[in-house]
Amino acid sequence: MKWFGLFLMVLVFLIPAIYFKDSAHSKSNDEVSLNSKRELSIKEKSLPEQPVRFAFNSGYHFDYPDAVRGIYVTGNSAGASKFPGLIKLVDSTDLNTMVIDIKDDRGNMTYKPDPSSPYSKIGKNYIKDPKALLKTLEEKKIYPIARVVVFKDTVLANAKPEWSFMDGKDLWKNGRGESFVNPFLKEVWEYNVGVALEAAKLGFQEIQFDYVRFPEGFEKRDKELKYSEGNYKDLEGDGVQQRVSAVTDFVSYAKEKLKPYGVKVSVDIFGYTATLPEAPGIGQNFSKISNHVDVISSMIYPSHWTSYFGIKNPDLEPYKLVAEYSKVEKKKLEQLKNPPTSRPWIQDFTASWLGSGNYQVYGKSQVEAQIKALKDNGIHEYLVWNASNRYTPGVDYTP
Repeated sequence: MKWFGLFLMVLVFLIPAIYFKDSAHSKSNDEVSLNSKRELSIKEKSLPEQPVRFAFNSGYHFDYPDAVRGIYVTGNSAGASKFPGLIKLVDSTDLNTMVIDIKDDRGNMTYKPDPSSPYSKIGKNYIKDPKALLKTLEEKKIYPIARVVVFKDTVLANAKPEWSFMDGKDLWKNGRGESFVNPFLKEVWEYNVGVALEAAKLGFQEIQFDYVRFPEGFEKRDKELKYSEGNYKDLEGDGVQQRVSAVTDFVSYAKEKLKPYGVKVSVDIFGYTATLPEAPGIGQNFSKISNHVDVISSMIYPSHWTSYFGIKNPDLEPYKLVAEYSKVEKKKLEQLKNPPTSRPWIQDFTASWLGSGNYQVYGKSQVEAQIKALKDNGIHEYLVWNASNRYTPGVDYTP
C-alpha cells in the first residue's frame, strides 16, 4: 500500500506535466500551420494576376504555304464569274496564294461592311459574300492576303480635303486624276488601319499595304501644295527625312495595331528603293520599312526599269533584270538584324507603251525566266501581277 500510494502521487504530478507539454506542442504546431497558411495567402495575394492574352480566332484555318506563290485578284474578279477560273488556275498549278483587293486604288472597300461599320459608306458590292469567299479558299487550301491601298485614296481625299493636298483652292490630282491623302496625319493612319482590322476579323491571314508613300515626284511640289505636316513639322532634317519618318512610322504603327490578330504584315515597295539610301520624294526607305514588316514585296517588273543595272532594254531581258535586282536586295536585307521574307512582285503583262523595240509580249517563257532568276538567287516566294487578272496559261511556277 505504501508503494501504491507513492505511485499515485507520482502520477498526480506527471500527468499534468505531460498533458501541458503535449498541449503546448500541439498549440505550437497549430500556430505554425496557421502562420504558414497566412503567409501563403499573403504571397498569393501579392502575386500579380497573369493577364489573359487576347487570341483572335476567325473560325477559318489556313496553313502558311511552303513558299508563297500567288496572283493578284481585284474585287471585281473575286466577286464575279472570273473567280472560279482563277481558283482553278491556283488549284491546278504550284500557285497557292491570292492577294485580293479589300480597299482598292480609288479608296473603296470591295465588299459591303456591316451598316454599323464606319466604312459602310465606302463599301461596294463587288464581293457579295466575303465569308463564303474565304470558306472557298480554306477548302482549296489557298492562302488569303488582303490588299489595302493606303495613301492613294481619291474617295477619302474628296470626303476630307483637309486630310489631303490642296493646289490653291482645289484638291490636288495627279496626271491620271487620282488624289492622295496625307501620310503625315495620324487620322489617315487610323482610318487605314481600321480597314486592315476589318480584313483581319474577316479571316485574312495577311494584310498587304500598297501605296505606302507620298505621290510620285512630291519633292518637286512639296513647297507648292498646301497640307498639314502634323507632328512632323518640327522634325529635324529636311523634307526628305520628314517624309521617310512619316511613312516608316505608319508601317510600325500598323504592325503594332494588327499584332493581337495574329496576321502577317507585308508592304509593297518600289523596286528601285533597294538601290538607293531612300527615295527622296515618296518617303520610302527600303531598310527602315523592312524593319517593321514580316514580308517586303518589291515591285520589280522588268518593264518598269530604266538602265539601272546597265541593261539597255530591261523588258527584253527579264532573267537578267530580276537576277541583278535580287543581288542588290540581298545585300540590303543582310544588313538587318531580323530581315523580313522577300516576296517580290513579278510581271505577267505586256508593256506595249514602251514602244517598238523596247518591249516584248510576255508569256510562259518570260514569266518563268523571272521566277528562275529569283530561285537562282535564293528567293523562293513571289507574286504575279496582271491588272486585269488574265494570267498566262501553262506556266511552270516552280521551274
